This record gives sequence, C-alpha cells and structure tokens, in this order.
Amino acid sequence: MKTAILADIHANREALEACLAHARRHGAERFALLGDFVNYGADPIACLDIVRELAAGGAAVRGNHDEAALGGLAEEMNPVAREALYWTRRQLGAGERDFLAALPHGAILGDALLVHASADKPATWPYIIGAPQATRCLMAAEQTVVFAGHVHQPLLYHLPMESAGTGARTFAPTPGVSIPLSARRRWLIMAGSVGQPRDGNCAAAYSLYDDRPGARAVTFFRVPYDHPGAARKIVAAGLPGTLAWRLSRGY
Repeated sequence: MKTAILADIHANREALEACLAHARRHGAERFALLGDFVNYGADPIACLDIVRELAAGGAAVRGNHDEAALGGLAEEMNPVAREALYWTRRQLGAGERDFLAALPHGAILGDALLVHASADKPATWPYIIGAPQATRCLMAAEQTVVFAGHVHQPLLYHLPMESAGTGARTFAPTPGVSIPLSARRRWLIMAGSVGQPRDGNCAAAYSLYDDRPGARAVTFFRVPYDHPGAARKIVAAGLPGTLAWRLSRGY
C-alpha cells in the first residue's frame, strides 16, 4: 500500500492541498500525518478539517505546536512563533481542541512508527539534527521504519540491524527518486515540511511510502504551490510578516 507522509503543515492550506493532489496522482491510498498542523499559517481550521478527514482512514500524531495551541509551551517559542500561537488559539473552537487533545505522540501504521519529533522521548520534542539523535531515535523504536518531522528538512538516516559500535548514516534524497528500504537496516525518514520548508526550497515537501513486501521503498517529493497566496493570507490575518516572507524563501 502507498502511504503519503505529511508533516509540519502549519496551517498552510495551499501547500496541503497541493501535496494531497500530487500524492493522489502518484497513487497514495492512505495518509499519515506527523503533527504541527497549526500555527504560523492563516488557515488552522481548514487544515484541521482536512487532517481530521484524512486521519480517519490513516493515522495522525500530535506535534509540539498542536500541543502549544491547547496551552503551555509558549514560553519556549521565539516571539514571532509566540505571537502566531496566541492568534491560533483564538481561532480554535471546542471541536478543534478536542481533536488535537486526542492525538497521540506516536502511532503505528503497518510496519512503521509515526512520531512528530523522535521515537526517543517523543513527548519532550527532541530535534534530530544529526547522527547521534537519529541513532537514539532508531534504537528507541521497535519498528525498523520510523517517520518523523519537526526539523522541516527532508532527510533519510539508516542504521544496520546489527548496530554494535556504529551510528546512523545520513542520505540526502533526490526528489522523485525511489529509495529501496532494505530489511537489513533500520530507517528514519524525515519527511520535511508541507507548510513551511526550511531548506532553501520554497516548494512543499512530503514523502510517499510503499510498504509492499519485497518492494518496500520511499520517495521524497517537492511540490510547487501558491506560496504568494498563502503569504498574502498571513499578512491579511495580522500575523507577523516574517512568516509570510519565509514562505517565499524556504527558510
């Protein structure tokens, strides 16, 4: 089965809809959603409506911005993120809050583990910024395939099943090129960000996972979308202009 993996939507409806259309054209049969559905962007309600519908046939986990929207964590954010967070909290109704509150920190979908940040202490939101953190994540998971977001950059780590004395290695994927996932390794797939890429490429990012026995593979994609339109909506909502500027720069 082909599963589209989408992380860090951040209330960017234009990016989300573009990724969904692209994934369906490429045969996606279900969707796995890795958290941070809200904050930064101008469409939290619309994005949550879409996420809720997709999660009914797939899976969704909680991100730190989703948790912050329910209260707390604001003091850990920079001033721009905090201002956007306060605006986001005012938009959410009881239904949206109930949905976010019910999201788990991790979920199993088929043979894979889904988390927002890391399988290693997922509720504390550690950032995977290199091989040491990736190794801890992979060793903390019972599953041999882990999908995560949080860092807003698409990347792949792998670790031999017999990992004594070794650490995870990094692989920078080429968009559109299928990567076979050998059963002799553990795999950590960092899906990138749908709604706020931070790798210098303003195109939305997501990945497509094929879990068929003997043909297990993942493909990373970049999808152009109407980022000027999303940016205009951020400005019109009275959100910090920096958040609009970032969409056009991919930072």
